[in-house]
Amino acid sequence: MGLTLRLTFNDNDYNYQIINSKDIDQGATEFSLKLNGETVELIKDKKNVWVQKDGNTLDPELVQALGRSVSLRLRL
Repeated sequence: MGLTLRLTFNDNDYNYQIINSKDIDQGATEFSLKLNGETVELIKDKKNVWVQKDGNTLDPELVQALGRSVSLRLRL
């Protein structure tokens, strides 16, 4: 795990850490992160949209914002 990263979404701040960032390369379509202490797994669906792997406990727009943030940082 690396540094704690920060995302502001809808006037709320979220802290997250990418789990096993060394295993993520440019072709990655799935990764895990720790969001405010909870583990969240994101995958890219057929439409190239980031979605939550297990259930929809988070706002889909937040999940998309997290996916974009990680994609930009790791150049996915």
